[in-house]
Amino acid sequence: MPVTVAEARARAAKAVEKGRREWAACGDDPEAVLRIPLRPPTERAVLADPRAASEWAESWRGVGGDDVRLSWVQKNWPSVGRQELPERLSLYTADAIARFAGREVYRDWMRIRDRAAALRQRFGDDEAIRPAIQRRGGAIDRLSDADFALLLEVLTWLRRHPSSGYRLRQVPIPGMHTKWLGAHRALVESLYAAMTGEVDLGFVPSPETLRIRILDPAARPGGLSDITAPIDELSVLSLAPRAVIVCENLESVLALPDWPGTAAVHGGGYAVPIHRLPWVRSARVVYWGDLDADGFAILHRLRANGVEAVSVLMDESTLLAYRELWVPDPNGVSARVLPSLTSVERAALDRISVEGGVRLEQERLPWPMVMEALRTAVDQG
Repeated sequence: MPVTVAEARARAAKAVEKGRREWAACGDDPEAVLRIPLRPPTERAVLADPRAASEWAESWRGVGGDDVRLSWVQKNWPSVGRQELPERLSLYTADAIARFAGREVYRDWMRIRDRAAALRQRFGDDEAIRPAIQRRGGAIDRLSDADFALLLEVLTWLRRHPSSGYRLRQVPIPGMHTKWLGAHRALVESLYAAMTGEVDLGFVPSPETLRIRILDPAARPGGLSDITAPIDELSVLSLAPRAVIVCENLESVLALPDWPGTAAVHGGGYAVPIHRLPWVRSARVVYWGDLDADGFAILHRLRANGVEAVSVLMDESTLLAYRELWVPDPNGVSARVLPSLTSVERAALDRISVEGGVRLEQERLPWPMVMEALRTAVDQG
C-alpha cells in the first residue's frame, strides 16, 4: 500500500523520539537523515481505483521545504498512460525530520535542542559533555524553563566554587529555593562531572542522624528521653539497655511507654545504622515493621549489617488476621532476594506477593496486642 502523508509523519515522529537525545547532544548532526520509500501504486492499483491514486499523488505535492526532498518517478503505462508519482521522501536534518513530524513534535524537539545548545555554549562543546547531555537528556527535557535556567546558574556557580565548603542548602543563587539542589542533585552531579572531571560537588555532607527514645527513666542522660543526633554522638552515650526495639514508623516509637532497661529506635528507611552504636551490640534487638515488602527489606538490611534482630508480628497469621486493614502497596510486589529472612518471615512475604502486593501498616494493629507481643519478645532475651 502507498505510504500516506500521515503515515510518513508518524514515522518521522518515531525517528525523533528515538534520536532526539543524541541529535541534541551533538548539535545538528549530518547523520540525522530519514529516508521513507513511499511505495507508489502499481499500474494495476491505478486501474482499479484511479481516483484514489490521483488523490494520493496530489496529497504529496505540497510537501517540501528546506532539507526536505521529495523524489518523483515517471511511469509510462500502456493502460493508463504517463503518470508522475512520488517515490521517496528524504529528510536531511534533525530540524527537518521534527518539523515534518508535526507542530508538537517540533516544539518538543526545539526545547531539548536549544537546551543542549545552551549547555554546550556555556560549558564547552567537547567529547565529555556530549555523552552526559545525551545520557541525561530526559531529565534536562523535563525541567521547566525556570528550572533549566537555574540549572545553568548552578553549574556556573559550582565551576567557579569547586570547593566551597557550603552545605547543600547554602548555595547563594537568586531564585533557587533551598530544596532545589537536593531534588536535582543527580542531574547536576552528572553534568558537573562531565564538565570538570570531578564527582564531588565540594559540599560539606550533612551528618547522618538517628532518632532514639530512651524508655528507661533511670537511664536518660540529663533527663532527655527523645534524642535526635549524629550517629557518632549517639555512639558515645553511656547506655546499656537490655533490649532495643526498632520500629519502622515514628508514631510507633513515640507510642511506646516507659520501659526499664529498654530503648527504642526509629528505623524508617533501609539504612538503619544501629550496628554502629556500641551499646546496641550487647542488647537484644527486636524489630517491628510494616507487613509489606519494604518492612522485610529493612529487617534483612539490619541482619546483613550484623545485627541479630528478631522480628515481632511479621508473620503470615498476623497478616491474615487483619485482612480488613490491608492497603495496596504503592511499590508493588518486591522481587528482591532477602536470604536472611526466617521461614516464618519468608512465608509472610510470599503471601504478600500472592495477594498482589499488599501492606498492613504497623500503626493499625491493636495496641494491647502489640505491647504483649513486644514484651514477650523482649523478655525472651
